[in-house]
Amino acid sequence: MKNHVARLAGIAAGLSALAGSASAQDANAPFATRLEQARSTLQVGADGTLAGGGAAVIADAVTKARYVLLGEDHLSREIPRFATGICRIMAPGGLHAFAVETGPEVTRVVNANLRRADRRARIAAFTRAHPDVMAFQNGRDESDMAASCAQAAGPRFQIWGLDQEFFGATGYLLEQMLAARPGPVARAAIADLATLDRGFTAAAVRSGSVGDFFIYQIGDARMEAARSAIARDGGARANELFAALAETRAIYLGQQTGGYASNGQRARLMKRTLVAYLATAPAASRVLFKFGDVHMAKGINDLRQRDVGNFVAERAEGEGASSLHIAVYGAKGLRATYGGVGRPLGQTPFVMTEDEDYAWLKDALAVHGRGAGASDWMLVDLRRLRTNTPADMPAAWRKLVLQYDMVVVALELTPSTLLAP
Repeated sequence: MKNHVARLAGIAAGLSALAGSASAQDANAPFATRLEQARSTLQVGADGTLAGGGAAVIADAVTKARYVLLGEDHLSREIPRFATGICRIMAPGGLHAFAVETGPEVTRVVNANLRRADRRARIAAFTRAHPDVMAFQNGRDESDMAASCAQAAGPRFQIWGLDQEFFGATGYLLEQMLAARPGPVARAAIADLATLDRGFTAAAVRSGSVGDFFIYQIGDARMEAARSAIARDGGARANELFAALAETRAIYLGQQTGGYASNGQRARLMKRTLVAYLATAPAASRVLFKFGDVHMAKGINDLRQRDVGNFVAERAEGEGASSLHIAVYGAKGLRATYGGVGRPLGQTPFVMTEDEDYAWLKDALAVHGRGAGASDWMLVDLRRLRTNTPADMPAAWRKLVLQYDMVVVALELTPSTLLAP
């Protein structure tokens, strides 16, 4: 694997030199010409092997970055394979962690099972016992990706969950509070909440509606009474877990009353959690991130937030290092969709360019279609469009080149499945 990465990096060095001389010659070229020059093809194997000219460009950029951020379209089979390939490029130079869009408490369960031969069965059993306890890492392809990254990166590698806990995580959080051996006042309050949660969860499973979960059904007064009791003699760990539950509830409730404030609270939570992880990591640790594309962008994102992507970009510069931001999409296919509490994922056909937010992809896909094979992914190196910006470059592309460094597109995505509904 090291030889493969070194070979790709060597090829990419030659490509970089050619690109440097070409950029001066083509400063006045129209957007269509510059887009063609920035495009290359990429093959992604079922085991995550990356090949083709685009793989060399990616390898060169990845090996130079301390932080690599993948902004994705969720729950496909193909994008986790691409992420596995990025893991394998990063691993020889040291890969300490993989940050994901999952809550930190349930990520402890992911890490505890990451290297076990019965990983899939154990996580499936955990999620059956706690419906909707986690996001994404209960998916078959996401779980396999995490395990493959751990195998490539070595024994010190961890998954870092940065997000709020998922809307069905209350029961697990309460179990962990009781396991922390709180005092009698706190224990009684926690046990009372656990009884309530079992009833709410049973109702949510019957209806399939997340609105029946604890976080949506319990009132503010009941939460405040529990907070006060746990503060009395719960101990540090129980109070930490209750705070996580309370913030999770606040974020989800906030989405019902206009998302701006809630999205801001969520972004700040993820940044605080990341800072806490980094504080315990070895100096200059390299980290791979995989979140929805809106979270990994530099600058102000489409939620009008300075999100994790911008935070990492600024932190990298402050450290004298660099971050690499790659948007990863599918041109069309079947998208996995949330199917309801305790239900399998649904499937919805999509064509990316029919979404007005991604109509800009038509330009690149038209260029790609003239010279690519049926299984060739497309890579556009946006860094080559950032300087001497063509006067006729559309506004959507001008925005994209400031938010991301590369965009990678699979011609078709297929939906992932859950390890257990």
